[in-house]
Amino acid sequence: MLHKFTKTILLFAFLILGFVSHAQSVFKTELKEDVGPNAWRIIKKSHEQALSEQADYFLIEMNTFGGAVNFADSIRTLLLNSKLKTIVYINNNAASAGTLISLASDYIYMQSGSSMGAASVVNPQGEVMPEKYQSYMRGLMRATAEAKGRDPKIAEAFVDPSISLPEWKEDGQVITFTASEAVKANMANAEVKNEQQVYQQLALTAPKVSAYQKTVVDHIIGFLVNPLVSGILIMGIFAGIYFELQTPGIGMALVVAVICSALFFAPLYLQGLADNWEIAIFVLGVILLALEVFVIPGFGVAGILGIILVLCGLAFSMLANDFLDFKITQPGLLMNSFIIVIGSMILSVVLMVIFGKNLMQSSAFKRLVLQDEQRAETGYTSSVPKVSLLNKNGTARTVLRPSGKIEIEGVWYDAVALDGFIDAGEEVYVEKHENYNLFVRKLADKPISS
Repeated sequence: MLHKFTKTILLFAFLILGFVSHAQSVFKTELKEDVGPNAWRIIKKSHEQALSEQADYFLIEMNTFGGAVNFADSIRTLLLNSKLKTIVYINNNAASAGTLISLASDYIYMQSGSSMGAASVVNPQGEVMPEKYQSYMRGLMRATAEAKGRDPKIAEAFVDPSISLPEWKEDGQVITFTASEAVKANMANAEVKNEQQVYQQLALTAPKVSAYQKTVVDHIIGFLVNPLVSGILIMGIFAGIYFELQTPGIGMALVVAVICSALFFAPLYLQGLADNWEIAIFVLGVILLALEVFVIPGFGVAGILGIILVLCGLAFSMLANDFLDFKITQPGLLMNSFIIVIGSMILSVVLMVIFGKNLMQSSAFKRLVLQDEQRAETGYTSSVPKVSLLNKNGTARTVLRPSGKIEIEGVWYDAVALDGFIDAGEEVYVEKHENYNLFVRKLADKPISS
């Protein structure tokens, strides 16, 4: 009997020791940027790694001034549904969206000198948005606080200045707590001086702490989704298309446009911003522009629609939306997105007009393209019938901008306008023939032979 009792005690002791040992596993990540697609991606990957390593605690060290509500809500939902014990360690700031994320965790610890609150929904200029946005945010804050046993009225007062809480704020102001005030209001668990004190508060003795290590891909994606970099890539897309249309037959410009498009869309797609339909309308817009330039005479519906689709495809890809429903994104971002796209397009066109000619004549550019002219008089006769068309008159059957089609003696030919633009119906003459192409000018500009 004693032997069985001893075995039971030892087994129970081993179970307790095993539990204590296992409970000392913490997986740590950081949120030290605006809450947006990159932050959501890193938090999600970190949480997945924490689960795979069977950690017991998932700790987010936070220092953020806020960000987009939709991505904050995604992180909030992840924490609320997590199988792990979640901790937010506020190391300086947890403003706006950061407050919402903090309230979704099981434990909140604030470093001395830190603050949390001021969660009203504002646009990029800092102006408070209309009531429908505030109402949605109040509901999120209230529901999150209730889910974690915190005061929902105080959580709502982080957003709504009309809520009266004389103990914590003056009427007409939203709450922003210091570390000591948050602890006193039971919105935070404790005020600490460093991360080690967080573990002491949780009674974790010598915890095994592992951290998410950002990969090269993480850094590249974070760099590419920067609005400034996105703007430069958009300039590259439009510049590539511009050169391709101005210099038919030269594929380098098209390659540049394709590379810039891939670098623009790929990280946004991985971040969950760019959707298939947004990329599709961009591609469709480019196709319509090509048809307008090379096939359809004049400039009409196809060209205008192509420009609209290209602009919308780029702009919509830069922000979250539910198939044109932009309520889930941060207010004002849609307009900012269009400003970036249109501004980049205009700037790229201006730069190409100013520097484009010099660039195509530069030694670096010439090394990328074939420069030898295959003239008929030097022995190139692979297209003999067209050589006989030199100096002949014809009619432009489509707009030449600069490529198009002309008719000579009842036969249609592909041609390139040396004048840059020739409207359909104008009389032209063939000035030269190179590389299977007829190069033409307006007949009115033909020099009078003596």
